[in-house]
Amino acid sequence: MKLVIGLGNPGPQYEHTRHNVGFRVVDKLASHHGWKWERRGRAMLANGMLGTEKVLLVKPLTYMNNSGEAVGELVRWYKAQPEDVLVVYDELDLPVGKVRLRANGSAGGHNGLKSIIHHLHTNQFPRLRVGIGRPANHRMETIDYVLGVPGGDERISLELGEDRAIEAVPLTLAQGIDAAMNLINPDPEAQQKAAEKQRLRQEKREQERLRREAERNSQPQQAAGESLQTEAQNE
Repeated sequence: MKLVIGLGNPGPQYEHTRHNVGFRVVDKLASHHGWKWERRGRAMLANGMLGTEKVLLVKPLTYMNNSGEAVGELVRWYKAQPEDVLVVYDELDLPVGKVRLRANGSAGGHNGLKSIIHHLHTNQFPRLRVGIGRPANHRMETIDYVLGVPGGDERISLELGEDRAIEAVPLTLAQGIDAAMNLINPDPEAQQKAAEKQRLRQEKREQERLRREAERNSQPQQAAGESLQTEAQNE
């Protein structure tokens, strides 16, 4: 069984905030597959099959900073290994809507992830980050920003990021973390540079081919010219 854990805060007042990206991703996944939520202990759970994999979607009800309390209980109950856990959460250090998959790592200042690391006694579990960016107003407190509700273009970009995260979850479960990272994480700028380098290499090869072809074509003409010159001298 795989546990896909969306992080957020319970309650309607937090539903549309930036900090509740993880909740929204697993909510949309459950809705897409017709899975029903039920409360069990200190979490909301929904489960079903994704391909051949049994999946448990989790929304901790302990509030963000204590997410690890609910997650730790579930991991122990289901006897899951850290690699069977995928945590979905908001990331300040990614542009709005960008999605990145990591196999492990530190909490990076995210209190929900910090709590999970503390209660699992390891940071060796996969996580799927959805970028919320940082506030344009540098004087704004981080807590006010993450608990704020995005609007306009930002909201659209964030929703697109959530949709990409929804696609990334079954991909990660089916392909494995390493293969999924190669598909999910490529940097568009790096891809563009690689494509440009590939184009230049192809152009260089084509120029070299044309040069060789021109040399081959010139050899018979040169030989014919030399033959005509020899005949003229003999006459």
